[in-house]
Amino acid sequence: MPLETVVLIGVAGLFAVVSGINDGGALLATGLKLPVIRPAVGILALVLLVTVVPLVAHQVALTFVNRLAGFHAPGGQAAMTVAVLCALAVVFTLSAKGRPTSLTLAVVGGLTGAGLGWGLPVSGGSVALVLVFGLAAPFVGALLSWLLIRLLVRVTDAPGLARWHWAGFLLQTLAYAANDGQKMLAVFMIALGFQGAPLACTSLVAVLFGLGALYGLPRAGRTLSREIIVSRPAHGVAAELAAGTAVLACAALGMPVSMTQAVAGGLVGAGVAQGGGRVRWYAAVKIVVAWLLTLPLSGLLAATAAFVLKGLRGTW
Repeated sequence: MPLETVVLIGVAGLFAVVSGINDGGALLATGLKLPVIRPAVGILALVLLVTVVPLVAHQVALTFVNRLAGFHAPGGQAAMTVAVLCALAVVFTLSAKGRPTSLTLAVVGGLTGAGLGWGLPVSGGSVALVLVFGLAAPFVGALLSWLLIRLLVRVTDAPGLARWHWAGFLLQTLAYAANDGQKMLAVFMIALGFQGAPLACTSLVAVLFGLGALYGLPRAGRTLSREIIVSRPAHGVAAELAAGTAVLACAALGMPVSMTQAVAGGLVGAGVAQGGGRVRWYAAVKIVVAWLLTLPLSGLLAATAAFVLKGLRGTW
């Protein structure tokens, strides 16, 4: 097996674990005020759906692999490795500075930058379309949550809210497996040369993701459940339903969007619906600034690294 393939497989495994740390806690965080779903049960549901859903629909993974840049071209594995490592470097750096951000945005920037730096064919139209959907997702999540919170506070008592929480969590988890979570699968597809999603591959992705989610739940959970708004159980349920709906709709179009962005938008929308004073705007602004920095930083870093690495390979 070529060294580039071995390295990319290792990077893909690391990426799946980090995705679990970054995303898994966020997916469970919205329900922490309503402890109906135990964390172990939630992580098990995440692992199951991340395993099964891509077997049926993996359009978003193909968008990462084929529509942004031609990573099946010669040098594509090396460029993908650069893209993922640069995306992780940007996310870790911003998180260390207290600015948690979107791993999906970082990956889109990294893939685009690495493709350009390596000289691979990059589709400007596809990149622009993904950015449009990515920017729209948190706003759609906010609008849907603004509408849903009004319904939830009128029609549900505590047991009823618990049932809506289960529905919202399952919808959100399904949406993640059909959309945002497929960024992990895309890296393995390039490493192993797949155009589909075999069960062994999705199972490996899901297990590594689950291990990361188990480790990262406390830290990621605090960011969304406590920092953005002074939340109540109904806020979390509304955000789950809104984010799940928005992200699942994007998955149907093959457009990758960030679940954490959609959830954050949903929490803000629910908070605004009951008075803007519930929203901790300083925290929301901090997160938005991190989002705005993530993609260009990842793209620039990956483009530079890919250009340099390709030049060095030519001298070997």
